[in-house]
Amino acid sequence: MVTTLVAAAVTRPGVAPVRVGAVVNRNMGALRSGASYWLVLISGFFEPVFYLLSIGIGVGALVGDISVDGRVLPYATFVAPAMLATSAMNGAMAETTFNFFFKFKYAKTYDAVLATPVRPIEIALGELVWAMMRGSVYTAVFLGVMVVMKLTTIGWALVAFPATILVGFAFGAIGMIFTTMMRGWQDFDLMATAQFALFLFSATFAPIANYPEVFQWIIRVTPLYQAVEMVRDLTTGHPDAGTAVHALYLVVMMTVGLYFTGRRLERMLLK
Repeated sequence: MVTTLVAAAVTRPGVAPVRVGAVVNRNMGALRSGASYWLVLISGFFEPVFYLLSIGIGVGALVGDISVDGRVLPYATFVAPAMLATSAMNGAMAETTFNFFFKFKYAKTYDAVLATPVRPIEIALGELVWAMMRGSVYTAVFLGVMVVMKLTTIGWALVAFPATILVGFAFGAIGMIFTTMMRGWQDFDLMATAQFALFLFSATFAPIANYPEVFQWIIRVTPLYQAVEMVRDLTTGHPDAGTAVHALYLVVMMTVGLYFTGRRLERMLLK
């Protein structure tokens, strides 16, 4: 489904896949030539793994099993999908926020790119595809860790992998919108605060039923909660109609983010 949506966006009138690919290829060239970028890429994988080991396994030994929607799950099995969804979010947003902002505001990379036939919407698509590629590396390795630790099966890990790609697309697209509104590096503190709040209160460490009812309704409409619940349904082998609703939420989020990013880039770069 994710591949179909992206293919439809790339092949829409006026958007050339080869030009989108050129943006991705430019980022791949930067990756090959920068050793420091590899260190950043690799380091982004360890944070969710450490959370899984310290909280999912360490604290989980004290918590034991918990009840979620009538199902009893070991605490590590409950936490691992949340770390997986968070890893997909962080991997994609790292590319479409900090890196995108630097290329947009300081390196003036996109001004140079627009001297070629590449259009603003193709820049947005190329950056989003690249962000998804980075996020998919994190999630693929993390799913492997989950399989080794018997927190999911190989079959359900393969099913969950496309879902994590959708998570990366959705958060990457929204990340680009906010980045085009940033005035300076200080504004990223607000985004980091919002990400951390989502991380703590999106049914990552405790079932949503543990919160007061008013907070439950607030949490239910947040994007990371949708991602966590979708991934958790799949890795635990219990997808249902609600899983499709979570996926649709993220598809709409991705579409809106990509559309408005393209429009803002046109206004800001084609002055």
